[in-house]
Amino acid sequence: MANPFSKIRQFYKETVAELKKASWPDAQETRSSMVVVFVAILLLGAFIALADFSALNVVDLCTTIAKGGK
Repeated sequence: MANPFSKIRQFYKETVAELKKASWPDAQETRSSMVVVFVAILLLGAFIALADFSALNVVDLCTTIAKGGK
């Protein structure tokens, strides 16, 4: 039976070799990407909040009408 630790060691070495080949962003690229992500989160959050508020009011209006209320 083969030593299982030799496969783990080989996997680790190959992973490190591949990570060294990758191009990593510098600080400026990271900051600009972070700003884009935060803006996208804010826009999506605002859209979801508006859609939720609108759906709540539509459902409330429909239930008020169905109950024959004012």
